[in-house]
Amino acid sequence: MAISPKMFYKVLEGHNIEFFTGVPDSLLAPFCLCLDEKVSHERHIIAANEGNAVAIASGYHLATGKIPLVYMQNSGLGNSVNPLLSLCDPDVYSIPMILLIGWRGEPGFKDEPQHIKQGKVQLDLLNAMDIPYEIISKDELEFEKKIMKCIDDANMKNRPTAILVKKGTFEKYSQARSNFEDKLMTREEALEIILAQYKSESIIVSTTGKTSREIFEIRKRNKQSHFSDFLTVGSMGHCSSIALGIAMSKPHKDVVCIDGDGALIMHMGSLATIGNSKPKNLCHILINNYSYESVGGQETSAKSINMLELVRSNGYLNMVSVQKKSHLKDRIQGLRKCTGPSFLEVIVKSGSKANLGRPTIKPIDNKKSFMNFLKN
Repeated sequence: MAISPKMFYKVLEGHNIEFFTGVPDSLLAPFCLCLDEKVSHERHIIAANEGNAVAIASGYHLATGKIPLVYMQNSGLGNSVNPLLSLCDPDVYSIPMILLIGWRGEPGFKDEPQHIKQGKVQLDLLNAMDIPYEIISKDELEFEKKIMKCIDDANMKNRPTAILVKKGTFEKYSQARSNFEDKLMTREEALEIILAQYKSESIIVSTTGKTSREIFEIRKRNKQSHFSDFLTVGSMGHCSSIALGIAMSKPHKDVVCIDGDGALIMHMGSLATIGNSKPKNLCHILINNYSYESVGGQETSAKSINMLELVRSNGYLNMVSVQKKSHLKDRIQGLRKCTGPSFLEVIVKSGSKANLGRPTIKPIDNKKSFMNFLKN
């Protein structure tokens, strides 16, 4: 029987775990939604990336002496390796915290290609980092004891410990959420217009999550090839850097990066690199729905960011924001006449169709066909 997120939170609260930070994960989504409702903004911070979350949690411990909890998907553990080993480790500052990790790609369970390797090496990675862990699942009858063991270990040894969460561990969690303006276009509507404005020889690099899934379906529906699209199904936050590498190597080709707000925020330093490199042929398009929609719908910090001023300060040459569907085509056509790097923010409402599929092409096959396309 799945674990109630409210019960899980009460157990943590009962053992003086009062501060939470991290990056949302689909396996942990019910728990994250519970935190949104139960914990104040001051005690629950959605971080830019997982390493950022570990550092925030470290600051909390230094200021209070208390143990924080950091949540993440295991694919994001790589972002946190450096601060965990060079900041929190007992051989350095010896900072205790609880890591709540969603175990995507667990061996023996079907999952998406980008999660398979991470899931396979998950336990080996924690062992190599010398981080003690407990594993919980929906059939766990004594999850409170495992939580207590991790907290006690973190307390006594002043070190990070981990709770590894299997798929389906948490019950669904219902929460009243505000909807975006109904007049806004959907992401899929925006992508239809964007893709139609670029010729077949243009290069498209898309971010992880539902954006790449929708692009794949649009191409299929329009009976178009996928050869010119690089679907970045993993490595969240890095599609703009991939696009930069391609743009600098293929200066006579249009290169379009289609990004998401959560992904852009995760590795925002890439904006400075793009602005400094000045690729004339790169257009960076941000599909902004102010949420981590693919992993549960928690809000990003995008609402507090003036994206146009952000990219301007990082050296982009042209920047436009649009939220009306009727204006999108003209904004794209205008940017296409400019020398890049250019930036287009498209504000959309959150949500996608219930039966949204996934790419049926394997990542390695996408890579091969894409590289062959770039050769011609």
